[in-house]
Amino acid sequence: MTTQKVEMADLAVGTEIGSRTLEISRADLVKYAGASGDFNPIHWNERFAREVELPGVIAHGMFTMGAAVQLVTDWIGDPGAVVSYGTRFTKPVPVADLDGAPGAVVEVVGVVGALDAEAGTARVDLTVTLDGQKVLMKAQATVRVT
Repeated sequence: MTTQKVEMADLAVGTEIGSRTLEISRADLVKYAGASGDFNPIHWNERFAREVELPGVIAHGMFTMGAAVQLVTDWIGDPGAVVSYGTRFTKPVPVADLDGAPGAVVEVVGVVGALDAEAGTARVDLTVTLDGQKVLMKAQATVRVT
């Protein structure tokens, strides 16, 4: 979490807010399924996932989306400052079964994409990739800035 206050005067379009590596394991998917109530077998059953022509068990899209925006909430220092957040899911995130070790490693980079001084907001554009391929497209969070 940020220890300094983010101020509009310190921001410019193109400013990188940071990056993060998300290490996702099958255990993470089980925990997320329990919390979200999404027990679709594509998120835990290898055989079923392959039968429906997926590359194997895949992470929940909302899990990936939520984990990615953590970069923004840590940077701004207040999850309540997020005014809006949206994305398009473009590729699944396969999570290999590696006995608790990360079965997928997703990279997240955030860049200020737009500033609205009148509204006191900044749009942060997230690039979210797995093995160099974007898994989320147009991942954008708008945050209130002081």
